[in-house]
Amino acid sequence: QVQLVESGGGLVEAGDSLRLSCVASGRTFRLYAMGWFRQAPGKEREFVAAITWIGGSIHYADSVEDRFTISRDNAKNTVTLQMNSLKPDDTAVYYCAARNGGGYLYIGTQYDYWGQGTQVTVSS
Repeated sequence: QVQLVESGGGLVEAGDSLRLSCVASGRTFRLYAMGWFRQAPGKEREFVAAITWIGGSIHYADSVEDRFTISRDNAKNTVTLQMNSLKPDDTAVYYCAARNGGGYLYIGTQYDYWGQGTQVTVSS
């Protein structure tokens, strides 16, 4: 089992930045990749970004590619999402996720572990 704990959410204004972190614990040696998803009120969960544990291959949703940066620190079992130029449309609960196997990193159902989520609210 792997446990994920997110931190760093909050209330900011449009154009501001936030940094989300996710710390993994437990059987992390089996992890293939970690990612971030988000879910806004009344909407389905959507992929934001993902990074492979070995090699650091990175994938972004089109809506965030020029504004968000995902990174990892293998030694600390931590994945970070730096979010710049935030927009009101970025308002959502952000979830950290981890997976043991490969495949399409943007498909949430292929992830094995999920964090509790952290709220990000961007006011206009």
